[in-house]
Amino acid sequence: MQTISGIIERTIYQNEENEFVVAKLQEKGKKELTTIVGNLAGINPSESLRLSGRWIHNKRFGEQFQVERFKITVPATVYGIQKYLGSGLIKDIGPIMAERIVKRFGLDTLDIIEKTPKRLSEVDGIGLKRIAMITKAWEEQKEIKEIMIFLQGHGVSAAYSAKIYKQYGNRSIEVVKENPYRLTHDIHGIGFITADGIAQNLGINTNSLIRS
Repeated sequence: MQTISGIIERTIYQNEENEFVVAKLQEKGKKELTTIVGNLAGINPSESLRLSGRWIHNKRFGEQFQVERFKITVPATVYGIQKYLGSGLIKDIGPIMAERIVKRFGLDTLDIIEKTPKRLSEVDGIGLKRIAMITKAWEEQKEIKEIMIFLQGHGVSAAYSAKIYKQYGNRSIEVVKENPYRLTHDIHGIGFITADGIAQNLGINTNSLIRS
């Protein structure tokens, strides 16, 4: 597989049932946007991604990058952070508020939200009520991303990761760790071989689970 990275510029199409997404990616050093396609649950405009997959040629739409796996990375520039926050990812932070926050905290912005959110009160227009709402939204988004990263890090494709999260929600990691073979009953398309591969990646005693 090949690997590319960049910032999501915009989403063109999204199927809510199977999380199939068509989006435009701004790769570093490239003027033209790259079309990416695949099961990309949880991505948002302005997020930085590292994607693995292969290049394909669509007769109608031209060259596209078909994503097999992806990882959301933290924006490394002030501009990237501002776009990330202003994308609608976090409720109560729009483009104008994102600009104010980044202007105050610069590259430390995401660390401030993560570790010392009370400092957001230093930004004009942000009070305790809004800080609480931002903190809650941040935690929810972080949890979704951690689940997707965990699953893909243990041999689960982006497509199946999306299905697992849709089925189990915030309990996804707990369920998979407890008994990955449960996926064969609950998730359409996941058979014994896939579940067994996940179990081995997790270092689980497969014999005891199969017998149970």
